[in-house]
This record gives sequence, structure tokens and C-alpha cells, in this order.
Amino acid sequence: MIDYKNIGVRIREIRKERKMTQEQLAEAVHVGTTHISHIETGHTIPSLQTFVDIINALHCSADELLCIEIAEAKPILNSWLTELAVDCSNMEVKMITEMVISLKDSMRRLQICNN
Repeated sequence: MIDYKNIGVRIREIRKERKMTQEQLAEAVHVGTTHISHIETGHTIPSLQTFVDIINALHCSADELLCIEIAEAKPILNSWLTELAVDCSNMEVKMITEMVISLKDSMRRLQICNN
């Protein structure tokens, strides 16, 4: 079961980390301030579009807001990787991705061989 109150708490926490008011978030998302307040308290379930707009306005990822609901979410690692690649070109991001995938595969092969 999805706990919309916890999602609202995460939205509020991230909004405050970004030093945004409810009014500023509401304006960025094109909804009323009361609607944002109701989302943050869990009294209103945001539409998927509103949820995506909130993510974009807060410059965060869905897993940062849903991490309570997703057992495998790794928001800190994902945030770190995103920050690491923010100034990379598309080609650099592709090369880094390919190297990480290759490294992961190599590590798993070695782990299997050592067991």
C-alpha cells in the first residue's frame, strides 16, 4: 500500500532543503498553494502529471520521493552519480556508463570464481 503521507513528508523535506515556499512550488507546478499543502499532508493524492511537475520543480528524482515505498531505492548513490556526470558530454556519460557496467560484470565474475 502506498503511504501518501510519507511521500508528502518527503516532498516537504526536499522543498525546504531547496529553500522553496509552498507558494513557489505551487507556482512552478501550476497548482494552488492549498493543493501543495494537501499533497504534503497526504490528504490529496497528486496526479501523475503533478507528481512529475513536482519532481522537476524540486530538481530531484522520483526515487528520492518514493524511497520509503521502494525497497531497492538508492537515492544517495543516484544523486552522487548524477552530480558526478552533470558536466559530462553525452559521449562521456556513455563511456562512463559502459565502464561501470563492465566493471560490475568483472566484479561479479571474480566473485563467482572466488566462491
